[in-house]
Amino acid sequence: MGMTMSQKILAKHAGLEKVESGQLILAKVDLVHGNDITTPVAIREREKIQGIGVFDKDKVVFVMDHFVPNKDITSAKCTQICRNYAKENGLKHYYDVGNMGIEHALIPEQGLITAGELSVGADSHTCTYGALGAFSTGVGSTDMAAAMATGELWFKVPNAIQVILKGKLQKYVSGKDVILHLIGKIGVDGALYESIEFSGEGVSSLSMDDRFAICNMAIEAGGKNGIFPVDEKTIEYMKAHGNKPYTVYEADSDAKYERVIEIDLSTLQSTVAFPHLPENTHEIGTFDKIPIDQVVIGSCTNGRLSDIAVSAELLRGRHVAENLRCIVIPATQKIYLEAMEKGYIKDLIEAGAVVSTPTCGPCLGGYMGILAPHERCVSTTNRNFVGRMGDASSEIYLASPEVAAASAVLGYIAGPKDLGL
Repeated sequence: MGMTMSQKILAKHAGLEKVESGQLILAKVDLVHGNDITTPVAIREREKIQGIGVFDKDKVVFVMDHFVPNKDITSAKCTQICRNYAKENGLKHYYDVGNMGIEHALIPEQGLITAGELSVGADSHTCTYGALGAFSTGVGSTDMAAAMATGELWFKVPNAIQVILKGKLQKYVSGKDVILHLIGKIGVDGALYESIEFSGEGVSSLSMDDRFAICNMAIEAGGKNGIFPVDEKTIEYMKAHGNKPYTVYEADSDAKYERVIEIDLSTLQSTVAFPHLPENTHEIGTFDKIPIDQVVIGSCTNGRLSDIAVSAELLRGRHVAENLRCIVIPATQKIYLEAMEKGYIKDLIEAGAVVSTPTCGPCLGGYMGILAPHERCVSTTNRNFVGRMGDASSEIYLASPEVAAASAVLGYIAGPKDLGL
């Protein structure tokens, strides 16, 4: 029996010719990273192991993004711990105010991860980097500490689900709609500790930003990781972002999959996940008007340049609905600057939106967009659990930037077609 993409990457990093589902392996990692919430815990645990130090100063990355710029004294102390440790240990990749971004957009942008590599991060959405053909998964802070110290970590080789993509997305339908559709189909535990491996002729039609958004939310289906095959678009992206050496792995023709799911991209419609789980999905046009109080466009899922661009396109010449707050957060400083240069920020501000420096803030109910009791928000983030973005009685509706922007204009959950497009 052959191996899947994920299994081949794990086998290589474990120094084995072959691995099988369920096998426990010790594998070398190419990248270990954490943020301002998870890293202080890892540092404390790291120092219990054998004093100060990391296995490779070039392969341990700290990204300050959840409460940065610092919102209070506690968050300031957390970043201080990370800042001091990075300086004391000579870490080459430390990102903070002025040179910052949301980690899962910043790390690929900086060329720190590439095809064929094995990456772990103390954040569940580390699975984002599977878009580049890497095996990438989230771990706890204690696992991060162990990986920082040794450059190795134990893994259980996952089973796999094959998702075959056919056709091409319609205009104003994007990768966010693909992953919401898939989660709605299989449920939030439908891929529990399994690798979600995408394939099929439809892959070539997806942009890299689509693929990042799709892999980002693999964890919301319970997946260990999500991964795309490496093609010309992947290689072009990697060359444009550091040109780090890479290795291409392909699944064997006789690789074993627990199940195979086919998705025709050409039939997908704009999709929204209602409270309080990402699996509670509904297509635009299948439900009555739901008035909203806030829209958030950004996060590690949908804060990339194409997301800002389409939001600006839909808001250009229009205005945010009365008594509605529209918050836009570019995912990195580079994206922010490019959006300014292209005029997107001007379009957004003229339409009545506010634009924030890169931060995870509102996604986890941290700051920059907290919801009051009974308020409703359309958000391009990745989770809509009870109390996720504020008061426990508030409601979060997950959607694409296209739906979020249209909803901001109309004041209720809507799609671009409702704007006459």
